[in-house]
Amino acid sequence: MKKIEIDDELYQYIASNTQSIGESASTILRRLLNLQSVDASVSAPAKVDEPQPSQEASESEEVVEEQPKPAPQSQGSVFDILNKEELAMQKGVVGRFLFILAAFHRSHKNTFDRVLNIKGRDRRYFATSKEELQASGSSLNPKNIDDSPYWVMTNSNTTRKKMMLHEVALELGYSKEQAEIIRDYL
Repeated sequence: MKKIEIDDELYQYIASNTQSIGESASTILRRLLNLQSVDASVSAPAKVDEPQPSQEASESEEVVEEQPKPAPQSQGSVFDILNKEELAMQKGVVGRFLFILAAFHRSHKNTFDRVLNIKGRDRRYFATSKEELQASGSSLNPKNIDDSPYWVMTNSNTTRKKMMLHEVALELGYSKEQAEIIRDYL
C-alpha cells in the first residue's frame, strides 16, 4: 500500500459512497473506478484505516489521477456518509452525538430545520444560536453542530441523547427501524 494525502472534499466524496459500515477506502475507490479486487492473499491486510481529512490515507496510486465529482450537498441518506470507524474515533458520547448530528445536517441541509420542533417539557433541545438555546433553561452546555448554524443541548444523559437522535431521524423522514439503528450508534 502507498500513502497519499487527500483534501477534505475528496474525503467526503469517498465517505459518501460507503455502502456498508466499515468498508475501506480502497474498496470504495475500487468500486467507483471499476477496478478489480486484488486477491486477499496478495494484498495488504483486509482492514485498511479510513483516511482522515487533510491527513495521509491508505490507497493505490490510481487515486491521485482520478478527479471525482463533489459530494452531494443534501437530501441523501445519513447512512451514505456516516462512517462507523470515524464515529468510534470521536471523543466520548458528546463527540459521537455531535458527529451523528453533523452527518444528519450534511445529508439533509434543506430540511434540517425540522429539528427545531424537537423539545423537552421545559427546554429546547435545538436552536439557531447559543443564546437562544441558553434562554430556554440553565446548564444546557450548548454546542454547535459542525458546519451548521444549529446548536444542540448536550447536558443530558446518554438515554436522552439517544432519544434526541431517534427523534431527529423521524423528523427527517427515516423509518422507525432506521431511527433505532441510528440511535444505537451512540
